[in-house]
Amino acid sequence: MPASGAQSPRVDQGRQPARKTAFSANPGLSPFQIQTVSLFVRAAEAFSLPRSAGQVYGLLFSTPQPLNLDEMTTLLHASRGGTWEGLDWLRQMGAVEKVFLPGVRKDHYRPEVNLRKLAGGILRLRFEPHLQNGHEHLKALEASVEADSPDSEFQRTRLGKIETWHRHLNDLLPLIKEVAAE
Repeated sequence: MPASGAQSPRVDQGRQPARKTAFSANPGLSPFQIQTVSLFVRAAEAFSLPRSAGQVYGLLFSTPQPLNLDEMTTLLHASRGGTWEGLDWLRQMGAVEKVFLPGVRKDHYRPEVNLRKLAGGILRLRFEPHLQNGHEHLKALEASVEADSPDSEFQRTRLGKIETWHRHLNDLLPLIKEVAAE
């Protein structure tokens, strides 16, 4: 029981701590910007991307003019390092582009809004590396099949299933990338 005057964390019926909202509202942002940032934070989490990537993309997406790192940090009430991490992820994915502003020294960025380009970037950064390393993992998995074990037949069957999945994914990836590039 908390001491008098102290507040306990809010809990739901299942005694779990209350969920943190996707994005804490910043009074410097419009309601549209707040909701957009929140939407892209949830999207980033769905793709296992850093939360900061969703915040930065949402801010850039909901702001008519390009922004620099300092402006993003201020508007998001975030650390410079966290904001840079999100921006760096987005740059690697091709989800933001640098914009030249005459007479301005700082780099400014705007979002890529073409869904195919965004999907292609996510595939390239999040999916391809796993397929490229798949052959080594499959060899290690094959070497781990226990020939003397009563489960060896089961293990070989499951290994065959994984090899088939890997082959299909390798065949499918170029098609997905081609559709994403159109």
